[in-house]
Amino acid sequence: MKKIAVMFSGGGTDFQALIDGERDGKFNGHIVVAVTGNAKAYGIERAKNAGIDCYICRKSDYESVEARDEEVAQIFDRYGVELIVLAGYLGILTSPILDKYRGRVINIHPALLPKFGGKGMYGIHVHEAVIAAGEKKSGATVHYSDSGIDTGKIILQRELDVLPTDTPESLQQRILNEIEHPLLVEAVALLCNGKEE
Repeated sequence: MKKIAVMFSGGGTDFQALIDGERDGKFNGHIVVAVTGNAKAYGIERAKNAGIDCYICRKSDYESVEARDEEVAQIFDRYGVELIVLAGYLGILTSPILDKYRGRVINIHPALLPKFGGKGMYGIHVHEAVIAAGEKKSGATVHYSDSGIDTGKIILQRELDVLPTDTPESLQQRILNEIEHPLLVEAVALLCNGKEE
């Protein structure tokens, strides 16, 4: 059973999907620790409710992002973490984590990468850009994290139709519920079984 760490920044709905996925036996892994950079993130409550140790590591409390990531890597070490899942985590990871856990850090992105990825492409901004570009399809992508932004190798991707009536908000909600949450759980299940499509 793989020991999993989850990193999040906000409401933690992707985190909750993973908590539920573990409870329902959808993957052969156990979430042992969570980390956030936002002391007001609702995901902290989700961790408490699930009995998962959660650490708040705010960028502003460290001399540099690298110093923060060094401490996060040490936390993961203590828990024997084997897989790190970025579940709505808005920070950019640096070498203390990426080097140590190379090939074991995955991220979920709410678009069909390589389209609509990179700097500034997060949250509602992604869906605004998709609609402004007149795209007929959108979706979500689970990929490995590397030193770029949304540039790592794709693990799983799924799409849906962008409806003529869609607003950025409605598209965001449909992707979250129909694709993002189940896709993240599916990707974690693949990696926990040592398989990758």
